[in-house]
Parts: sequence; C-alpha cells; structure tokens
Amino acid sequence: MNRRTFIKQTSEITGGLAFLPFLNGCGGSPDQNYPIIDTHQHLWDLELFPLTWVKPPLDKNFLMEDYKQAIEKKNVVKAIYMEVAVPSKKRKEEALWALALCEDPGNPTVAAVIRAHPTDSDFESYMNSFEGNPNLKGIRYFFSNEEEILLPQVIKNIRLLGEMGLRFDLNLSPEWLHHGNQLLDKCPDTQFILNHCGNADPMAFFPTEKEKPRKPKHDRDKWLRDIELLSKRNNIVCKISGLVDNVSTYPLIAADLAPVVNHCFDLFGPDRVMFASDWPVCLVNMHLAKWIDTLKEIVSHRPQIDQRKLFHDNASNFYRLG
Repeated sequence: MNRRTFIKQTSEITGGLAFLPFLNGCGGSPDQNYPIIDTHQHLWDLELFPLTWVKPPLDKNFLMEDYKQAIEKKNVVKAIYMEVAVPSKKRKEEALWALALCEDPGNPTVAAVIRAHPTDSDFESYMNSFEGNPNLKGIRYFFSNEEEILLPQVIKNIRLLGEMGLRFDLNLSPEWLHHGNQLLDKCPDTQFILNHCGNADPMAFFPTEKEKPRKPKHDRDKWLRDIELLSKRNNIVCKISGLVDNVSTYPLIAADLAPVVNHCFDLFGPDRVMFASDWPVCLVNMHLAKWIDTLKEIVSHRPQIDQRKLFHDNASNFYRLG
C-alpha cells in the first residue's frame, strides 16, 4: 500500500468566502518573487511525436529552450512534465523521452507524469517497466466515456498506482466530475490531482450584465456542487490552471478568473492547491509570465505563507521534490 501520509487540509472551509471579490484586502504585492514550481509543463517535438490535436498557435515545436525563455525572470525553479496525448503506439517512447529530460541537471524539469491506460489488462506490466525511476510521479489518462471511469479494470489499476506510490491526474469535463467522486471513494489509497480547476469555463462565472463572446461550456451551479464534493475527499489536490485555455478570443483579466480560483482555493484549502502553467497550451490566451502575474494578483489578498504554498511548497511536498 502507499505509505505516503497525505497532506491534510488545515484551514477552515468557508463556502461563503468563495466569491469575495479578489480585490478585498489586496494590499499584498503581486510581485512577490518567491520560487515557483510549475506542476504542469508540456513539451513536444512534432517530428518525434506527431500530435493530431494541435492547432494554431500550438502547431509547432515547443522545446526546453522555449520553456526556459517563457519562464525567464519568473523564478520558476522546477517543473513537472505532463504527457501530451501522443498516439498510443508512441506512449512508451514519450515516457522515456520525458524521463530522460529529468536527468539533465541543466533543465528545470525534474519529474514527469506519463501517459498510461488504466483500461488495459497489461497496465501493471507496463508500469513495472519504469519501476525504480524516482522521476516518475504518476500518470494521466483521458477517459473516452463516462462508463469507462468506473470500470472494474480501471479501479483495479488506479488502486495499483497507490500501491506503487504513484498519482493519478484526473482530467474530466465538468459534466463528468461527479464520477470522479465515486472513483476517489473506490481508490482511497491513491492520490489524485484534479487538473485545471475541474476544467471550469470562466464565462460561466461572468456577471449576468457582462457581455460574453459565447455561451458558457457548462452549468455554473453543477460545477460548484461537484467541486465542493470533490474537495471533501482527502486523497485529492487541485491544480490552479487551465482557465485561460478555455477562452481563446477574449482578453481575460484577473477579475474574470477570480471566482473560479477563489472557490477552489477556499474549498481545497491552502495546503491542497498547486500552481500549474499548462504551457504552451495557455498561449491560446496569454503568455506564461502573464498567467503567473494574473494569478498572483488574484491571490494577493491571501497570507504570504499561503501564496508560497500555492506556488511552491505544496508541490514540493506532494511530489517529494526535495
């Protein structure tokens, strides 16, 4: 079984604070230069790994040197590679490529989350092929339908991850989040990471009087309920990320993103939230540096110790980065 003791939520969950304006008491400076760990960094070489899902501005190579340029002067000290949905036949090659990046002391990337299929009967042997690699921290998999989430094979294999001391990145559409609750309950000894604030669409939280360039992608109230239920489980943390990716044609500002960020922060608590860039996917709306500055602005009213937990300490503890 997984011997890790999961970091408990220590702050009081106060649902009524979820939508306090982020400007309330924002006397803190958004320019605090504390170290940052990026828990969701993508890289890809399209010659090695042809990706069918990329489109402008993402339809080109994004390599380590590009990332180093993107984080310049932002004090990003470490990063965790996140798989990029390569074709199944390329998943092992991508995993080895990512793990090799982690061995280079000149790279900020020190750990990797790889692609693996918990639906497969050979899942255990596949994961065992990486046994003993300290840079491997977990897997991510995109479920193809709702029924797949709770298949016995899936539950068995995600429980196995917990026994191996590995984590599962849960990336679900807002409509499927309630299935995530059931999966967590069936795999209590596996640690989960909720990707991208549950893939919330910021437009679902715009004031009614504010003009929207399109309809929200999901129901606001259902997302609120499902996030609250997820946050009550002790075996999950939340990545604060992905919000800008959902809106590619609108100049987002901190006030647009604050309702989702504050809701997740208040419910999961300061010990169970982690910064993630989702670079270069974030480029559909803003540069990585701007996303960092925007998030700092949103959380600037919070105690500096909690800001540091968000941007650095929680990730260091959760992933055992030292």
